[in-house]
Amino acid sequence: MDTLTRRGSIACGYTGGVSGWVDAIVLAGQRKGEDPFASAQGAPHRALVPVGGQPMLNRVLATLDQHPRVGSIRVSIDQPALIDPPNVVTLQAASSPSQSALEALDALPQTSPRRPTLLTTADHALLDAPILDAFLRGAEDSGADIAVGFVEERRLKAAYPQSQRTYLHFRGGAYSGANLFALQTPAARRAIEFWRQIEQHRKRPWRLVSAFGFSTLVRFALRRLSLDEGFERASEVLGLRARPVLLPFPHAAIDVDKPADLALVERILRDRASAP
Repeated sequence: MDTLTRRGSIACGYTGGVSGWVDAIVLAGQRKGEDPFASAQGAPHRALVPVGGQPMLNRVLATLDQHPRVGSIRVSIDQPALIDPPNVVTLQAASSPSQSALEALDALPQTSPRRPTLLTTADHALLDAPILDAFLRGAEDSGADIAVGFVEERRLKAAYPQSQRTYLHFRGGAYSGANLFALQTPAARRAIEFWRQIEQHRKRPWRLVSAFGFSTLVRFALRRLSLDEGFERASEVLGLRARPVLLPFPHAAIDVDKPADLALVERILRDRASAP
């Protein structure tokens, strides 16, 4: 059954106040060879590591499937034969996350007008409807071609001080990515193509300098660049409008890519289950 027929605006009692369908892409690829983290958990693939009794990919897909704004769902994974989820299209992952994202974008339904695309990852095991509501609303309100989800360091550390995350440090604060991207116009593809260039030239940092300018990177290194100023500069470089979306939920920045993350996420799930 088509996803647009299967779900309607009254599903899940949705009252988020935002409108319009989005297509979802979940990046679930892993590097070639055995994955030590997955093997240690007895899983055949990193995306299938059990979290709270079920593969973490399944948790992401269930959240997307139950959300009334999500239309089609596609999973890009390097071993499609490992999964057969209902109501989901599986795609063969490419050699890199950025190339997988580009190929998944090309595989989306050619609706007119083109629906926005929500891009996330298989390790976002705590993804839930409130996070999606806040992110999609913030993305729409930004009017950006591409919007990127973040959580402030102070908010995350106040709730989960033991969580070890990677932060981007700007003037006025540090932020952790939430693995959520809203590609709202065709121009957003330029950001994914730029991502691919950065992946291809990750051993040549001077290319990053040449793209953003030495003075911009110096200001960033000295924490004299605000988050908004950073996105304004990125918008100039990419020839589009890119904006950050700050999320009020600390758990939006917690993914599962190491044993400590898994222990924390399972503790959060247990606490939720035992809460009145």
